[in-house]
Amino acid sequence: MCLSGHCPNCPAVLTALAEMVKAGSLGELRVVNVEQRAETARELGVRSVPWVRIGPFELTGLRSRQELESWASMAVSETGMADGFHALLKEGELATVLETVRKAPELLAAVLPIVANPEASLNVRIGAGAVLEAFAGQPALRALLPRLAELSTDEDARVRADACHYLGLTGDAAARSHLQARLDDADAAVREIAAESLAALPD
Repeated sequence: MCLSGHCPNCPAVLTALAEMVKAGSLGELRVVNVEQRAETARELGVRSVPWVRIGPFELTGLRSRQELESWASMAVSETGMADGFHALLKEGELATVLETVRKAPELLAAVLPIVANPEASLNVRIGAGAVLEAFAGQPALRALLPRLAELSTDEDARVRADACHYLGLTGDAAARSHLQARLDDADAAVREIAAESLAALPD
């Protein structure tokens, strides 16, 4: 945690984190006073306090113990990571999600449950798409090709269409067969996106 002696919200967050350590919800707590350790704060990328890192998640502002407990739980599994990304995107924290995945590209897989959920809100789905698009042609996205292939056969046309789009963004010729299979999809939008993605793939 990073805090400042002049921050009105820092004491409450620090108390909540300390209680979580006592209860065993957190294994350890490191506290940095940004006024005394400005260089450390810069290295961590801290722009405002209170600032808390729990696992890969970086949180700012006043957070209750209940919220912090929830983030701690989400940080320990892929399902939890997906829930965490969903929550951040819902709050408009796209930049935070992008920065988190850039630091640990293997976490890109945690975005896929959002793609697979057609009931996710539009802004969350758009945010998830922006994260995946940021890794177009990169190994982290290509590694998700098998799972995107599965999503391209989902019963929901919205999921199939999005999966076809992201298959094209992998830049991997191995996606070609999965996209070709969608050229006769029952949904016109899926057929169109599959054709566009095929055209973008290398031979």
